[in-house]
Amino acid sequence: MKAIQRTLASAEKLAISTPPTRNRYVDLLRAFSILVVVYGHWLMAAPEVIGGEIRIGHALTDIPWTRGLTWVLQVMPIFFFVGGYSNALGLRAARRKGTEYGQWLRDRLRRLIVPVLPVLALWAPGAWLAVTSGVDSELVRVGSQAALVPVWFLATYVVVVALAPITLWMWERMGLGAFFVFAAAAAAVDIAYIGYDIDLVRWFNYLFVWNAVHILGYAWADGKIRGLPHRAAITIGGFASLAALIIFGPYPVSMVGFAGETITNSNPPKVTLVALAVFQFGLAMLFEGPARRWLDRIKVWTKVVAVNGSIMTIYLWHLTAMVAIVGVLLLFGGFGLGLEVGTVAWWLTRPVWLAFMSLILVPFMVAFGRFERPRVDNRPAPPVWKPLLAALAVCAGLGMLASGGIADADGLNVVALLLPLAGVVAGGVIGAGRWERKQEEEKKATV
Repeated sequence: MKAIQRTLASAEKLAISTPPTRNRYVDLLRAFSILVVVYGHWLMAAPEVIGGEIRIGHALTDIPWTRGLTWVLQVMPIFFFVGGYSNALGLRAARRKGTEYGQWLRDRLRRLIVPVLPVLALWAPGAWLAVTSGVDSELVRVGSQAALVPVWFLATYVVVVALAPITLWMWERMGLGAFFVFAAAAAAVDIAYIGYDIDLVRWFNYLFVWNAVHILGYAWADGKIRGLPHRAAITIGGFASLAALIIFGPYPVSMVGFAGETITNSNPPKVTLVALAVFQFGLAMLFEGPARRWLDRIKVWTKVVAVNGSIMTIYLWHLTAMVAIVGVLLLFGGFGLGLEVGTVAWWLTRPVWLAFMSLILVPFMVAFGRFERPRVDNRPAPPVWKPLLAALAVCAGLGMLASGGIADADGLNVVALLLPLAGVVAGGVIGAGRWERKQEEEKKATV
């Protein structure tokens, strides 16, 4: 409780000192998108015990009518165009200060990757102990894979951030033409994959789709989205495009993938997510004016600051918290997991389930929140290859962990676990403290 009070007090100080030029709506959208992802995951995950056996269900599979809700609840596009807004401002500030790309990227990676390391540090020995203790390796694989779903999008975002100088350069020279280049490339990949069964190309859409969405944030940062008619037209155009792709194309209604689908919109992403992003971007722009006035209230803004102060911790640990609780409930005979998914009783207990998950997440926030607030790195700018190497290694490792879990019947997935750690060490993402101590020792030696 004291830790929460300290967090709120710190958030209030930051809120009061916020400069009037800051677009607080950006922070609200970031917090909103992550919280929707968190509560959406908790709601869609439907573990149930049937005849003494655990079944990890999914609301989108068991309750078909919920699939349409993903047009609103699949909010990762919001996270990416908010990231575009922030990265445009950050890159331009770095230009004005003369900050080199290597230093800018290293600083961004520290904020994004350092919070992931405790997740891996907890799961690696936990998964090893579970497998060596005789726990079903498939259960360990599924559990760790479920817990690490968040790192999949983080890995993608790291790539988008690393490419931000290039995409910002494209935006500054081509305007919205840069957006359409990536959107057209995403459509071409879908045609090749779905129409001609060229399997390998589909993975390129992690690059094309999310960079297109990121560029929407550049348009917002540069004030290109003006007036309610313009914003309404974007909203309607995005909605109409998405509807047309689903009605006349091969795409499913759900914007979130689930078992049993032959084609998914999200894994890997399809051009439908670009249309969804345009729709959600337009909606977000329609609400910007009243939302920014609402955020002028210090109590409201303080809450937004508090959530953003732990946003990476919330995102990275929310499924680990759920997996841990499901494991404990299984030890007690599956208490609370006996309701059939989609029944009236199941729905009536969802508020209790979500509240309980929120409560369980608090200790994780207290324990690991400090990792997303690394101190200022005063080291000289590194060679460009070092942070790029870190980004590549981290993305490869996190992608492997999200797709295959930390452990399986053969034991720990050691390569996948070591890649992120090796990347941040070899790439110089961590090590600021060691450098500062060395500088201090050298200074004392010269006195």
